[in-house]
Amino acid sequence: MASLLAQTRSSRPRTGRQRARRSDPSFDEEEGSLDNRSTPGGSLDDRSAAGESEMVKQNGEATEDYQLQDDEDAETIATHHMDAHHKQRYAPCSILFALVQSIIMIVMMWQCGVAPLNINPMVGPYPDALNYWGAKNAVLIVEDGEAWRLFTPIFLHAGLIHLAGNVMVQLDAGNTWEKEWGSVIWMIVYVGSAFGSSVFSTCFMPDNISVGSSGAVMGLFGAKFSEIVLLCCERSTNIRELAGERSRKRQMCMVVGGIVIVAAMSFIPYVDWAAHLGGMIAGFVLGLVCFSFKIRSYIFMLLWFVVGVGSTIALYSIAMAYMYSVETNDELRDVCGYYKQFFEDYQCNCQLDEAVQFGSWSWGGNNGEGNGGGSADNNSGDEKF
Repeated sequence: MASLLAQTRSSRPRTGRQRARRSDPSFDEEEGSLDNRSTPGGSLDDRSAAGESEMVKQNGEATEDYQLQDDEDAETIATHHMDAHHKQRYAPCSILFALVQSIIMIVMMWQCGVAPLNINPMVGPYPDALNYWGAKNAVLIVEDGEAWRLFTPIFLHAGLIHLAGNVMVQLDAGNTWEKEWGSVIWMIVYVGSAFGSSVFSTCFMPDNISVGSSGAVMGLFGAKFSEIVLLCCERSTNIRELAGERSRKRQMCMVVGGIVIVAAMSFIPYVDWAAHLGGMIAGFVLGLVCFSFKIRSYIFMLLWFVVGVGSTIALYSIAMAYMYSVETNDELRDVCGYYKQFFEDYQCNCQLDEAVQFGSWSWGGNNGEGNGGGSADNNSGDEKF
């Protein structure tokens, strides 16, 4: 610290008094040396030494002899610590997902129309359009084997309000954590949590059509929480790790705030709490696997890795086994007809003639025995791809 202060002093521009003192050795005798001049608080050297002793104190937990004393300085160092630990400069996956989700919403609303607010208050399409594009539909997943519907809901949203909320969180926290973790780990957590959220939604809310990437976003928060838990198990050994400890406290507040915001969307139409809860739990166990390697102790690293792998296998195995045992609502094979029971002004704008004739894997068909999700009278004006 003293050498740093000396370098700082030497790098400052010299004043006229300093230049004169350097050119004339007798100047110090006449005017007095700046270094030895007395002041009401003592000499400058004494005051500098006292200031340094207050700023630099030995930490009982750390092996180095520095401790963060000033909250503002600690916050600055913690921020730089977070930035310095980014694995990559950009976050392509979070941006790409947000872009694809936005494009799909625009195309879906253009092709299938916008539902009245009494049907979809999120300013979005009709439920049969969501089902047409790949929403979670328990009867089609469990009974008809459309397992791909466990992944496709992350690309869909109930409406513009739902899309805006998820995309903002994804481009804020999700973007930061992709830079910090790397795109590979980010994708593992995001897709794995999306799968887990759809499985939980199918298990606990089989009578609902649901969409959204909020389950995957909750998985990112769950993974970040597991990372913080793992790193908190270690003791800080130097000033950089002390700064990291401060940054983790800040990140914990971010995680809690994000979970509250996303959880607030759990009860809007075509979004369910089970997907959010499943995504968060899936993200947490996946985070134990991915971030256990950050632990310095090989024993604890191996321990947490085994716990993470075991928890992940157990979670997905039990949830999948339970999912294929739930009772589904057979009426949801015909999504359009199902919702017509509740809304008199419901319109089936996203059905195809081929679905009526042959049944369909993507339009709520029932193996050729029904109308594929819409009545024959409504298909005369249907759009086709």
